[in-house]
Amino acid sequence: MSNEHTDVKQHILDTGRSIILGKGFSAVGLNEILSTAQVPKGSFYHYFKSKEAFGEALVDGYVADYLAQVDRLLQPDGAPAAERLMRYWRSWMTPADSQSAECNCLVVKLSGEVSDMSEAMRAALLRGTNLIIERLGNCIAQGLADGSLTGTLDAQHTALTLYELWLGAALLTKVRRERSALDAAMAATCSLLKLPQPVSA
Repeated sequence: MSNEHTDVKQHILDTGRSIILGKGFSAVGLNEILSTAQVPKGSFYHYFKSKEAFGEALVDGYVADYLAQVDRLLQPDGAPAAERLMRYWRSWMTPADSQSAECNCLVVKLSGEVSDMSEAMRAALLRGTNLIIERLGNCIAQGLADGSLTGTLDAQHTALTLYELWLGAALLTKVRRERSALDAAMAATCSLLKLPQPVSA
């Protein structure tokens, strides 16, 4: 595959991601994406068989980028595993406040919208969320091993519970247009992990 081919394909995906984060998948037509990307419509089908195939590639690309971010936050760097885990949860807080209620997470944006509409995109979202939860579970297990987390937690089950909690909180943040759900998720996370509660801003 030539660099030019890869660059044009990625340009279409990057342009589509930006527009879909704002409007959702169903509301955005190919013409809008291609017009914004300044790519001829005929060229689109050289890279993607359909809008659904484009959507699947969009999710896969987003998940790969997001997992790289998760790995940077959770990677062993000398800090206790509990500290690295909380670093990840704090990253959910940054983009969502009363001034910026639109969550920039494509998983949050698309999960409810496309899961009944596209099996390929649903499966891509499922693969991605399973990989996120697996990484969180590994970090929790490391915390139990290094003593920074205590108790009799089941690492993977706890990771699943926490991810479900935060995903729901992110959806509520979009509805409420303020961050109280994320604050509550942080408090519940600290309680479950037996860690100090965050100091209110």
